[in-house]
Amino acid sequence: MQGLRRFWLFGWNQALSCVFPVVIFSALGLTKIVHVPGLARYDLILIVCIAAQAAMLLAKLETVDELKVVTMFHVIGLGLELFKVQMGSWAYPEDAWFKIGGVPLYSGFMYASVASYICQAWRRLDLRLTGWPHAWASTALAVLIYANFFTHHWLPDLRWALMALLAVLFLKTKVYYTVGGKTFAMPMLAAYVLIAFFIWLAENISTFLGAWRYPNQEAGWALVHWGKLSSWFMLVIISIIIVVQLKDLKTYLRKT
Repeated sequence: MQGLRRFWLFGWNQALSCVFPVVIFSALGLTKIVHVPGLARYDLILIVCIAAQAAMLLAKLETVDELKVVTMFHVIGLGLELFKVQMGSWAYPEDAWFKIGGVPLYSGFMYASVASYICQAWRRLDLRLTGWPHAWASTALAVLIYANFFTHHWLPDLRWALMALLAVLFLKTKVYYTVGGKTFAMPMLAAYVLIAFFIWLAENISTFLGAWRYPNQEAGWALVHWGKLSSWFMLVIISIIIVVQLKDLKTYLRKT
């Protein structure tokens, strides 16, 4: 019975941590059916995202510090979206008022939702890390991964070399999480893979609901290529590294 209770608590905490991603998926689904006269679908999704963040903050489901992280990831994600759309990697075919360079402003919230999940899961499951690489090494890796998303359009794609490097850096890293008073452990690399896989599943749902469209989906929806898993894997790593560094910085500032 104790095991079932912990399993239930783990699922409940995961569900609470996914509130913002669920809101985005719900908005994508409902706006396929519900239309507000004079308001473009992408703009309606943006309004829903902003309202959701405000509601989460007021309901204390999200802290001010977490909102800052979410906002930062929105900006980082939007920058990547602007570049990728210009390069023809994917497209947002519908019209909207709040659209820059072919990219609707709500798109940054999809990246921010990953940060929201990480921050909330960290707090709710009392995450702890052991064997984390030196700050300079993890930060340099995050910068290289993010840069490769841009440079691989002109230079050789270094993702596999970077993945080999991160496997070395995080080989001994473990994440500890607490459920119902008991602490469990998982290799950090396994956590990266699991999160990336579920984001890939979410990406398939998002493209099916028309959030964006890949070139191979022009004639109709098709399964997102498995190769995208590596991209999400790398993005998850960047996200967690940034969150860890921000938490370390906050701890340092408190001590000074």
